[in-house]
Amino acid sequence: MKKITQLLILPLIAIAMYSCQPPAQKPAEVVQYPEWSKDAVLYEVNIRQYTPEGTFKAFETHLPRLKELGVEILWIMPIGPISEKNRKGSLGSYYAVKDYKGINPEFGTLEDFKNLVNKAHELGFKVIIDWVANHTGWDNQWITDHPEWYTKDSTGAIIPPNPDWSDIADLNFDSQPMRRAMIDAMDYWVKETDIDGFRCDVAWGVPQDFWEAATASLDSIKPVYMLAEDEDHPALLEKAFESNYAWKLHHIMNEVAQGKKSAQDIATYFAESANKYAAGSFPMQFITNHDENSWQGTEYERMGEAVKAMAVFTFTVPGIPLIYTGQEAGLNKRLLFFEKDSVDWSNLEMQQFYQKLIQLKKDQAALWNGAAGGPLSIVETTLPAKVLAFTREKDNSQVFSIFNLTDQPVDAILQLPNAGNYKEYFSEETKTLEKGTTVKLDKWGYKIFVRI
Repeated sequence: MKKITQLLILPLIAIAMYSCQPPAQKPAEVVQYPEWSKDAVLYEVNIRQYTPEGTFKAFETHLPRLKELGVEILWIMPIGPISEKNRKGSLGSYYAVKDYKGINPEFGTLEDFKNLVNKAHELGFKVIIDWVANHTGWDNQWITDHPEWYTKDSTGAIIPPNPDWSDIADLNFDSQPMRRAMIDAMDYWVKETDIDGFRCDVAWGVPQDFWEAATASLDSIKPVYMLAEDEDHPALLEKAFESNYAWKLHHIMNEVAQGKKSAQDIATYFAESANKYAAGSFPMQFITNHDENSWQGTEYERMGEAVKAMAVFTFTVPGIPLIYTGQEAGLNKRLLFFEKDSVDWSNLEMQQFYQKLIQLKKDQAALWNGAAGGPLSIVETTLPAKVLAFTREKDNSQVFSIFNLTDQPVDAILQLPNAGNYKEYFSEETKTLEKGTTVKLDKWGYKIFVRI
């Protein structure tokens, strides 16, 4: 079970501001996450598509570049062997697991994976792997040895979680022996390869008490970071997970970029989600990931000219930002999911952009994750439907962010409650900001002011 401490939640700063952390009249329990995750940025690794070879060894050659980029936590998509029965495409889905303690031979050997983890650790990275607890592939040995571990229909036939997921078989968490076997397999990877946590697929489809038991077992080995693919079950964040997906905000961002929603909708989101997170827990913020890229389209398809603004947004609002394979190379194609489809690394056009954002996050405690960072407070402007402005403050760090979320230039008058001297992070221009200051922004423009 996650250890908890006490933290007094800050009151609302001003009547004209929203806070993304809940006001509280009494101390709140705070989720304790590994110290190394407090200012970290996640990087999702698609081993199959990362290199022409699609192996652990080939990916290992990119570690120095990723170290320079500044990401700290490497999330590696599923590494287990993929089932052949009912497989989709020629290579199948990473999420149709044939053996929970095995290695996908496409990627290399167990020794290759251990070497990758060791090399990553030597360079200062932490490594988490994708875990698929909700279901297995159809030729997983569990089906043969323990068919009672699976969900069945009225005829006694094992079934998939839903008809569209035909390449996988649904596990039945009423089975205590299955739960024990699953936790044993998770423990195995921490003990055997020294990984640092898990991103848990379809976390919402698995009972909360299982995740809490699994995390307790893992934490008895070493402190781990746990990321849930979930948003609608906040109780998962109380004892089992540090982070979940900010899916709703992500979808609002897409709609704002497409002109279907406005800056005001984002401000409303933060006002309405004030009590959403257990104190100390935090969401994962993203403009793309493996699911979005392959099935919904690249960030350029979904967000167009707003891509950079939305990326900066994910680094300045509360939460841990995610960079997906190829994002720093301006990847502008949907990677095939069931076939080989390598990323083109010939033009790292976005590497410096993300490197600068990561450095901003690390330098400014106000932008750190969970209880280590500062709450978000909306700042009123004269253009609330077009411009989103907010501050975050922690100790001696204060960051003021302002975004034009339209395709037309704007002049926005700010209602900052307190005057101060700031440096704009990207231009390095110094400026005194106070109530009534006008800021000019290009279409989809943004300015990030750091108090000096």
